[in-house]
Amino acid sequence: MNIITTPLAERLRPRTLDDFVGQEKLLGPKGPLRRAILQNAIPSMIFWGPPGVGKTTLALLIADTTKRQFYNLSAISSGVKDLREVLARPSGLFPAILFIDEIHRYNKSQQDALLGAVERGQVTLIGATTENPSFEINSALLSRCQVYILEAFGEKELKDLIARALEKDPWLKEKSIKFKSYDALMRLSGGDGRKLLNLLELVVLGKGDAKKIEITDEWVTEVAQQNIARYDKSGEQHYDIISAFIKSLRGSDPNGAVYWMARMIVAGEDPSFIARRMLIMASEDIGNANPTAMIMANACMQAVNVIGYPECRIILSQTAVYLATSPKSNASYMAIGEAIEAATRTAHLPVPLHLRNAPTKLMKQIGYGKDYKYSHDFEGNFAKQDFLPDELKGTKFFEPGRNAREEEIRKKLQHWWGDWYGY
Repeated sequence: MNIITTPLAERLRPRTLDDFVGQEKLLGPKGPLRRAILQNAIPSMIFWGPPGVGKTTLALLIADTTKRQFYNLSAISSGVKDLREVLARPSGLFPAILFIDEIHRYNKSQQDALLGAVERGQVTLIGATTENPSFEINSALLSRCQVYILEAFGEKELKDLIARALEKDPWLKEKSIKFKSYDALMRLSGGDGRKLLNLLELVVLGKGDAKKIEITDEWVTEVAQQNIARYDKSGEQHYDIISAFIKSLRGSDPNGAVYWMARMIVAGEDPSFIARRMLIMASEDIGNANPTAMIMANACMQAVNVIGYPECRIILSQTAVYLATSPKSNASYMAIGEAIEAATRTAHLPVPLHLRNAPTKLMKQIGYGKDYKYSHDFEGNFAKQDFLPDELKGTKFFEPGRNAREEEIRKKLQHWWGDWYGY
């Protein structure tokens, strides 16, 4: 084998659990997944995490450690027929492991085809996904699987990967490599171990046949810019492109928005993924500055699921242009963030007595619901009273944005609450 033709990340794929870098919470000495593997008592499971954190590698290690048959399918290129062929194969003493990469790309009928086999224990399913399983995996299938969250690599894990590469890889061992700084490698890899190792290889290759190599941030950046990968919906630039798309929408630039959307479309991105991100953006960045934005984004998400490519590109574009040119406000987003922070600090505070229900006589006797003002009994359907615990009285979480619609909201709040909340 010519080792240079095989990417460094593949050459360094761990062969044992002890070689696996990262995911200490799951695979450390007391990690629940490590215990399950060593006891050969593994459940069907979903690995949820960003690209390059070892989902495929971990599935292979589980199969090797437990000595089970291993079948590998990609949800991009397989369907129900492929599933049935695998499920019809013998599995030996223990259920075979069926690893499905990007399982979120299976539609409902494809996921349903797995249910019976998983429930009967005919196979042990290991699904890998970069998307939230709550949204992408059928609830019936999800309820039969344990979800394990794999985290992006931190600086320590990334440096451990580099050290392991220099120690284990025969080609790199022939060279004397010194690092003036790791910053650019850390930054450009974005917590993706595969991206880090393959960038490291490009950086070293860029020095030709030199045996003594000093790696600087400037050199890493130059090499990375010369080798910018095309958008890859299974990883690599996936998160960079969607970030550029959302920032263009937020920044009110329809031209940037449709360009980055087109980059995703030509790469074959799932249209429902694009639509879902626009729905989130419509609430986070537009909110009550234009409530219609969320209605339109939700209609877009439903429409693309019915129509599909290529026609749904028109609906996606229309929605993106609408969101980009809409007035913006993150007031609701900021409000819930501050409220959650306060709720975390003050979870011990009791609900004021006048806000509590009093379904029993005893509750009424001890003051539950006493002095509560029923808004509809008052003029304008409003009665000023405390709705927060005493310790938080007057705390303002929601600050209307500076746009026409939320200025109207501000006027209402000023009329109702005056100086109570400082509106």
